[in-house]
Amino acid sequence: MSLQEWENKVLQAPGATERVQQIEDEMRLAAGLTALREKAGISQRELAERIGISQPRVAAIEHSRNVTIEVLEQYVHALGGRLEVAVIQDRHRTPLLT
Repeated sequence: MSLQEWENKVLQAPGATERVQQIEDEMRLAAGLTALREKAGISQRELAERIGISQPRVAAIEHSRNVTIEVLEQYVHALGGRLEVAVIQDRHRTPLLT
């Protein structure tokens, strides 16, 4: 079986498409948080001090899929930003948190 055949077989499994989407979302969040911190020129250790948590906790936040809105708010606020959460439905945007 070729790698392509194996990949096709795996992607046909029930729930595979949803799981792939979930992994992509997790990676996008992790990359986004890390990029924000690095753009601000702040180390994980410095960010941890600003938030009042440990550096390993910052690393976990940057790689976790289960990050609460409260933690995201603290993270973004420590970088000098503001978290905004909205729902997009049929081209309509409804802010939930600004």
